[in-house]
Amino acid sequence: MAPITNVLCPVDFSDASRHAVDQAVAIARWYHARLTALHVYPPMFMPVPALPAPSDRVPESELQRVRAEAARLLTDAAAGLGADVVVRVGRPADEILKAAAGLPADLIVMGTHGVSGFERLVLGSVTEKVLRQATCPVLTVPPQAQTTARLPFHRVLCALDFSPWSDAALELASSLAEESGAALDLVHVIEWPWTEPPPPALAELPPPQADALREFRRYLVSGASARLESLVSTAVCNRCPVTIHVAHGKPYAQLLHVAGDIAADLIVLGVHGRSALDLTVFGSTTNHVVRQATCPVLTLRR
Repeated sequence: MAPITNVLCPVDFSDASRHAVDQAVAIARWYHARLTALHVYPPMFMPVPALPAPSDRVPESELQRVRAEAARLLTDAAAGLGADVVVRVGRPADEILKAAAGLPADLIVMGTHGVSGFERLVLGSVTEKVLRQATCPVLTVPPQAQTTARLPFHRVLCALDFSPWSDAALELASSLAEESGAALDLVHVIEWPWTEPPPPALAELPPPQADALREFRRYLVSGASARLESLVSTAVCNRCPVTIHVAHGKPYAQLLHVAGDIAADLIVLGVHGRSALDLTVFGSTTNHVVRQATCPVLTLRR
C-alpha cells in the first residue's frame, strides 16, 4: 500500500461527521499524515453564467463563522497533528472530489448518517458520487452510536469476487492488516439461485435434483476455496493471519453477516468503475454495505 500522507475529511458538523473526524485523526496520527477538514457551504442557488460565482453571494462573515466552527472541531481531536481547515462553496460532492484531487488526498474519510430517509438522500447525492468517482480510497464511518470498530484495527474483512477490483482490495486490506497487527478474513459470496422466496430444503426436492444441487454447491464452494487459497499463498503470504470464508446468498447480506460474526473492525471492498454496470453493482452491494455496516467500510477503485 502506498503511504498515506494526506487525509481529507469532509465535515458538516453533524454527529456523524464528528465521529468521522475522530477516525480521520486516528488514521492521520497512525500514518503521520496531514489532515485537511473540508466544509462545503452549499449556496441557496447554484450559479448561471449571468450571475456572480456562489462564493461572491455568501457573506464573508458567514464563511468565517463556518471556518471557525470547523477549526474548533479539530482543536482538541487533532492537537499536535498537522491539520488544515478549508471552506468551499458549491455542490458538496463536486467540491470534495476537487479538493481530493488538488491535495492530492491518499484517503477520504466520510461519516454516514445511518439508515433514515435523510441518510438515503445524503448518501445518494454526496457519498455515493464520491465513492464511485474518487481516485483514492474512501473510508465511510457509521455513526458513533452504531459503530463496533476499534483503532488500530484488530479484524479486517476483505470481500473478493476475483475481479481486478477485488485484487486491489486484497492488496490494500492485507497491507492494513499487516501494519496494524490485525487478522485478515477473506470472504467470497456465491450468488445462489434463490434469494426470494427462500430456497427449498434439499430434502423437499426429488432425490436426483437434490443430489445434483448438492454436487453443484460442492463444486462452487470447492472452486472458490481453491482460488482464495491461491490468493493467500501468492499475494498475502505471511503478512498476517488469514481466515477464508465462502458463503452463498445475496452478497451484501452475507458480507454483513460475516462481518458481524467475526466482529470486524473494517470492511474492504473493491468498487467497479463508472459504467452502467457499476451503478448496478454499486447499488446492489457496496451501497447496502456502506449503509448498514456497523464498522467503517473502505472502498477503492482500480
